[in-house]
Amino acid sequence: MLTRSLGRWASALFALAFVVGAVVAPPAGAAVNHTVKLVNNTGQTIWVGSQVNADGSKALTNLPTLQNGQSATITIPETAAPGHWRGTFFARQGCTGTSGSNFRCAVGDCGVQAARCVTGEQPASLAEFNFDTRDRLAPWYNVSYVNAFSVPISISAVNASPPPGSTSCGTAGCTENLLPRCNPAYVKYLNGKRVNCVNPNRDAPTDYSNTIKSRCPKAYAWSKQDTEPGNQTVFQCANCSGFQVTFHSVA
Repeated sequence: MLTRSLGRWASALFALAFVVGAVVAPPAGAAVNHTVKLVNNTGQTIWVGSQVNADGSKALTNLPTLQNGQSATITIPETAAPGHWRGTFFARQGCTGTSGSNFRCAVGDCGVQAARCVTGEQPASLAEFNFDTRDRLAPWYNVSYVNAFSVPISISAVNASPPPGSTSCGTAGCTENLLPRCNPAYVKYLNGKRVNCVNPNRDAPTDYSNTIKSRCPKAYAWSKQDTEPGNQTVFQCANCSGFQVTFHSVA
């Protein structure tokens, strides 16, 4: 499930328009699909997973498997019906088995298919997006550690042209591996190594969320963090060609 911010973005449009400055909407018919480049700098193989909102957004297939140092680019199907795409990307780790049969992952598991998700994902770090051709301030994006922290994620805008003096098109997330700082009670291990830290309560502040907020203030640490004064959880970039999602090292 996406963090609560996705459901509130529309109601925040006018307030954010004042903050980020005027944004010129593209002319009618000029909408184009954005791209998301996925970069694996984790030091291990990852199987990219993706989930979509239950709002008609089209589920992605042919998701890549990335060796360390590899990248792949996905075109977001936002201009086809229903005219929006709201969803997430995450790194599935420690995967074994045969796709379509007994394929499973230790972190971020989402079913038996290696190239697409067929079930909801198990807790993991998320890169979240809201692409909506009817929203003149979209795309919106954030890094969410609300459910868990598995790998550090950052999101940066590509070919961005923010209005002068605005704070739009900033980089979300962080590069620090927070697994060593996680309360051992919340940790999942694989072959003796920490691979995931699961939030004990996503809907209230905890020692987990306090640690995330102190070390990575530009990521979601709990579900209502975007209501806290001065929070830096949600970003938008109306003028860019796409985004780069980087999964960083946990070595």
